[in-house]
Amino acid sequence: MLRKVNQLSVAGFQLSAGILNSVLSGALLTLAFSNGKLWIFSWFAFVPLFLTLDNKSLRQTFLLSFITGIVFWLGTVYWLVNVTLIGTILLILYLALYFAVFGLIIRPVTRHSSSSILLFIPAVWVLLEYSRSRLLSGFPWALLGYSQYLNLPVIQIADITGIWGVSFLVMLVNVAIVEIIWSLKTRLWGRLKIITISVILLFSLILSYGYIRLASVNTVTPAQGLLRVSVIQGNIPQALKWEVSAREFVMDRYFNLTSASLKDTSDLIIWPEASLPVVLEEEPLYYTRLVSRAKTIGRPLIFGAVTSRNGLYYNSALLLSKEGELQERYDKLHLVPFGEYIPLRGTLSFLETIAPIGDISRGKKYTLFKIRHQDLENSALGLGKPYQFGVLICFEDIFPELARGFINRGADFLVNITNDAWFGRTSEACQHLAASVFRAIENRVHLVRAANTGVSGFIDPAGKIVFLADREGKTVFTSGYKTGDIFTRQQPSFYGRYGDLLIPSCLLFLLYIAVFKRN
Repeated sequence: MLRKVNQLSVAGFQLSAGILNSVLSGALLTLAFSNGKLWIFSWFAFVPLFLTLDNKSLRQTFLLSFITGIVFWLGTVYWLVNVTLIGTILLILYLALYFAVFGLIIRPVTRHSSSSILLFIPAVWVLLEYSRSRLLSGFPWALLGYSQYLNLPVIQIADITGIWGVSFLVMLVNVAIVEIIWSLKTRLWGRLKIITISVILLFSLILSYGYIRLASVNTVTPAQGLLRVSVIQGNIPQALKWEVSAREFVMDRYFNLTSASLKDTSDLIIWPEASLPVVLEEEPLYYTRLVSRAKTIGRPLIFGAVTSRNGLYYNSALLLSKEGELQERYDKLHLVPFGEYIPLRGTLSFLETIAPIGDISRGKKYTLFKIRHQDLENSALGLGKPYQFGVLICFEDIFPELARGFINRGADFLVNITNDAWFGRTSEACQHLAASVFRAIENRVHLVRAANTGVSGFIDPAGKIVFLADREGKTVFTSGYKTGDIFTRQQPSFYGRYGDLLIPSCLLFLLYIAVFKRN
C-alpha cells in the first residue's frame, strides 16, 4: 500500500513539474512575440516542453502540450478581448488544439530513437502551421517564423522557402538543443558531434546567404523605376471612426496631414483602411468633397472605404487620379471570419451575439492599381509605363498566397492599408507588422503600410523597416505622415515563382518516415 502511495506521489510530482515546464514553454514563446526584440526566446522556447514529454502517456502528452498552447495564445492574442471576450476564449482553445495535436504526433520520437528527429519534428510543426493557415478560412497569425522579423540575416531564406522555412529552422534548433542535452546525459559523444556540426554548418549556409542577399537586393539600377510615396496615419480612435458627429473631424485630419505631406513632392498619397468615415455610395457628399480635394492635391490618392453595390457591402480600396477620377477599385478578397462575416451563417448565426460581426461581402478578383507616367510628380524618374501594385486590406497581408497572387499578376510593389485601432495599445501592431516584413522578403518587393493608428511606413525588399514616428519615437497612436522612395521589383524571387514547395516536401518526408522508418 505504501509503495502504491509513493508511486502516486511521484507521478503527481512529475505531472506538476511537467505542467510548470509547459507553462514555461508557453511563456518563453509569448515573449518572442511581444515586441519583436526578444526573438531569441523562440529558439529554445519548446525545450522545456520537449523534455517533459519524454515517457508521458497519451493523455498527459495532450494535456501538457495543450497547456503550452493556451499559455502562448493567451499571451499573444489577448488583445482580441477589446472586441469580444467569449470569442477570444473560443479562439484560444481552438488554436491550442494545434499544440496538443503536435505533441501527440511527435510523442513516439521524443525518446530520441532516430537521427531523423531533427527533421521530423520541424516538418510536423510546419504542416500544422500550414493547416492552421487554411482551415476554417485560415488564421496564419503568429507563425513561429514571424518571431524573427527583426532578425534580418536569418529570414532572407524566405525568398526561397517562404515563412515556412524560417518556422522550420527555429523548430529545428529547439529539437537540436534537446538532442544535445540528451546526448550529454547519455554520453553519446558521436551523436553529439554529428548534431553540433550539422547545426553549425546549416547556420553557416543560412547566414552566408542572408548577408549576401542583404548586400545585394537593395541595389537600385538605372533600369528600375523610382516612386515617391507618402503614407498618412490619421490616428482616429475606433470609438470616433463611425460617429456621425466626428465625420468632419476625421475628414479634416486626413486633409490636413495630406496637405502637409505635399512639401515632400510625393507621387502617390495613401490613406489607411476605411479612412472615409461613411459608406461611400450612401453619403455622396463626402465622396464629392474628397474628389474636389484630390484635384487640389494634384496627386493620385489611395483611400479605404466601405462601398455598396447591388445591396452588398464591401471593404474596398480605391484609387483617385490627380484629376479626381476613380481609376481602380479593389474589394477585399479574404474577409475576417466572425468579424466581417459569419462562415456557415445558417448554422452559426448565434455567434452574432458574442462578437461585433459585420455584413461584408467578399471581392471577386485581384485588382492591380496603376499609376500613369503622366501622373508622376517626379516624372523624370518614371519609366514611361504605368506602375502596377496590389493593395492588401487589413489582415490580408498575413496570407502569403494573396501577396503572391498580386505579384504574379504583375504588381511592382505591395501596399497594405489597415486599421488596428480595435486592439488598443497592445502587441498586436508589432505582430501584424511582422507579416508584412515577410511578404516583402518573399517576393523581393517594397511593401508600403498605411495604418490608422500604426505601424505605418516602408519595408524594403530585404525586410528593413522605416517607421513613421513622432518626436518621442512612438510608432503607434500618433498622427502624422511619412514619405519614402520605393523602386519596382527587379525580378521574381524563387518563392514568387514556385510558391510553397517546402510544404509538399515536408509531407513527402513524413510519408517516407511512416513507410520506411517505422522501426
